Amino acid sequence: GAHVPKPVRPPDEPVPSKPVSVEDSPQPNTPQARAQNQGSKPSAKEAVAQQGEPDTDALRRIGPIEDDRNSIEEGDAVLLIVEDDRAFTRILIDVAHEKGFKAVVAEHGEEAAASLKRYKPAAVTLDLKLPGMHGLTFLDRMKTDPQTRHVPVLIVSVSDQLPRGQRKGAVAQLSKPVTTESVHEQLQRMKTLTEKPARRLLVVEDNDDQRRAVGDLMAGDGVDIVGVATGEEAIAALGTGAFDCVVIDLGLPDMSGFELIDTIREELGLVNLPVIVHTGRDLKPEEVKRLQERAEAVVAKDVDAFDRLLDEAALHLHRDEATLPAEQRQMLKQMHRPEATLAGRRVLIVDDDIRNIFALQSLLERHQMDVVYAESGREGLDFLQKDSSIDVVLMDVMMPGMDGYETTQALRKIERLANLPVIAVTAKAMRGDREKCLAAGASDYITKPVNVDQLISLLRVWVTK
Repeated sequence: GAHVPKPVRPPDEPVPSKPVSVEDSPQPNTPQARAQNQGSKPSAKEAVAQQGEPDTDALRRIGPIEDDRNSIEEGDAVLLIVEDDRAFTRILIDVAHEKGFKAVVAEHGEEAAASLKRYKPAAVTLDLKLPGMHGLTFLDRMKTDPQTRHVPVLIVSVSDQLPRGQRKGAVAQLSKPVTTESVHEQLQRMKTLTEKPARRLLVVEDNDDQRRAVGDLMAGDGVDIVGVATGEEAIAALGTGAFDCVVIDLGLPDMSGFELIDTIREELGLVNLPVIVHTGRDLKPEEVKRLQERAEAVVAKDVDAFDRLLDEAALHLHRDEATLPAEQRQMLKQMHRPEATLAGRRVLIVDDDIRNIFALQSLLERHQMDVVYAESGREGLDFLQKDSSIDVVLMDVMMPGMDGYETTQALRKIERLANLPVIAVTAKAMRGDREKCLAAGASDYITKPVNVDQLISLLRVWVTK
């Protein structure tokens, strides 16, 4: 068979340009002004670029893989296999064919992102440990894009099981090594989901007005809504046919919402049925922890409740936003602005090159982040010891004196900073770079030139954990 071709963008499809504009008239004592003092004003493209090329050296080469990209016809259901273990990829391709999918393979994060746009897959299998981009970053980009948000994803990875709330609507997570039977079962689930004419939503709420309001909120073509008032009625409904998602109020008259969720998971065996908790209760820390283990999302009944509820239900029902009523589309559009997540979050950039600081600051301030910076590892460490308001650190690895590895190791020894998200920024990816960064204590890493979409997704993933 032939090698999987490297170019994944159609020749007539230009790379989308997202230049980071350099503000005019920089103010004194800002990175802009100081960058000018070092010479001509830098082009932001020196530090930030839109598209990084896949680093093929990082891919495992254990023989060529032949997929179906050259035989896809109108109406074919495509499975995008995002995986760099070629032996396992072959198994996935065989099962995909049995289930009626055409298979397209992407072995690198950037290649996967481009393939997602080009081949418009009906479903995706995703390994979290990818060369070039963490699988969670890819998942975030996919699930915040209205055009791909509804596509079912199966996570298959050697990583520990993600908490339900961090799976972003993935239909399930399988941990390697996996059985062929479990792969068959989950690919069949995704195939069935892509072919279903309508999604079924169960709303469990004892307040008649609230139940009607939730039903009205979710209403639209392609969704059947069943409303019940008690836990017993919910269990009976779940026994009569398959549902795609359940919204549960914790305060039910006959049993607690916690008991109902346990019954769904254990007695009914519906371990992958998405459960969204919609509650007005003030939850104790141990209750929050319990729900994070058992439910996909918890939505408090407050001023933003209906926006969030619609958002979570659309995600877990795999509803294509293009088919939603205009009012629902507008609500979701407001929810998914990057600044809705990043606004007001404080980021520390540690980098010895003021031009890099300037370019990143321009980008992040457009997403309404509060940006501070340090020009050496020692300065960054001192800043973090004095200031407890930092939400995330962008740490350049190659700095004179105390480099990014040493700085990260040093800050991890400080108890208060043990869990602070630190994203390492490295030069062009070399084999083992990711492992070296993580071993030093970094939460994740990104390579230069920095891909804008990837950076924003990384920040969203880490500041919301």
